[in-house]
Amino acid sequence: MASSMGVVVDPFSVAEPSELPDWRLPLSFMKSRHVEKIQARGEVDEWRIRDRMKTWSVALCLCLNVGVDPPDVVKTNPCARRECWIDPLSMSPQKAIEQIGTTLQKQYERWQPRARYKVLLDPTTEDTRKLCISLRKTAKNERVLFHYNAHGVPKPTQNGEIWVFNKSYTQYIPMSMYDLQAWMGSPSIYVYDCSHAGLILDSFKVFARQRDSESFMDSPHQTSSIHLGFLNSWCIQLAACGPKEMLPMNPELPADLFTCCLTTPIKTALFWHFQQQRVGKLSLVQGDYAGDSGEDPGETE
Repeated sequence: MASSMGVVVDPFSVAEPSELPDWRLPLSFMKSRHVEKIQARGEVDEWRIRDRMKTWSVALCLCLNVGVDPPDVVKTNPCARRECWIDPLSMSPQKAIEQIGTTLQKQYERWQPRARYKVLLDPTTEDTRKLCISLRKTAKNERVLFHYNAHGVPKPTQNGEIWVFNKSYTQYIPMSMYDLQAWMGSPSIYVYDCSHAGLILDSFKVFARQRDSESFMDSPHQTSSIHLGFLNSWCIQLAACGPKEMLPMNPELPADLFTCCLTTPIKTALFWHFQQQRVGKLSLVQGDYAGDSGEDPGETE
């Protein structure tokens, strides 16, 4: 016997089960989405990147002109001087820039020891052009990195120009980012360690869109064959500061603080910590204050 709502019903005396009081109650979770059979997709997508793009070629362009400050920058006295943790005024200008170039290459090699490195020391436009074209030819479809340190030349222009030197080092020569894009090709990555670096970034974007549009216009029926990863507008850019910003001039800081953060992050973090806390100097860890040893804090013999 079953009881529902005070009425005693004999289930065996009811001809149809639907006549039972319980069958007239509302049902929940009975729509199609609740009762359909759940089946997983037969094919699982691979979430990992199968082919990683590698950086096989690196151009280190150092426009330092040691001992001569650019005409459009008024520096504090004293000001930040150290490049790659080296004081360039502690030795002859030629020896200083050579040692800085060698040290910068070693700092990059810690992150990518198998890449091909070429150092440009106070280069001309022709030197830069030849090297970039050579590196692109060698790299083929792999990424090329262009590191630009412009602490010894004027700031970038509004027209998208950066500065190098003439052969006799008596003049600053403008070099268009539009030309550099053509020499470097794509894919590429650019590092700008200079004041007003954001100007280069903005100009690069304009030139990249222009160049990509020209490529599509030249081959309107072959756009599907153009790999998106090789668009100039997809190149990676790392800028030290904004279009209207100057690099820090605090004499306690390295002049290439942005490069230090990228290539020697642990050493830079410890250096900043000690400067902030005023509890000691960087010589408390392995390596001295100027970093002549080239070793990162925490590394062991």
